[in-house]
Amino acid sequence: MDLSQMFTDIISTIVFTSVGAIMMYIVWKVIDWATPFEIIKEIEEDQNIALAILFGFLFLSIAIIIAAVILS
Repeated sequence: MDLSQMFTDIISTIVFTSVGAIMMYIVWKVIDWATPFEIIKEIEEDQNIALAILFGFLFLSIAIIIAAVILS
């Protein structure tokens, strides 16, 4: 593997990681806007474990979808 190929791989990894993080932030904001309650308050103060698990799985599934799109 030559140096230019390695540099290209590093740059594309950084770009796709940034795109994935931005997409997950956008999804978070859309969900936060769409819910009638504050999600952070529900999870942290009210100790809503079910909501925390739901959001954990939601972001895990979004991350898997983003990774699949990047690898294709």
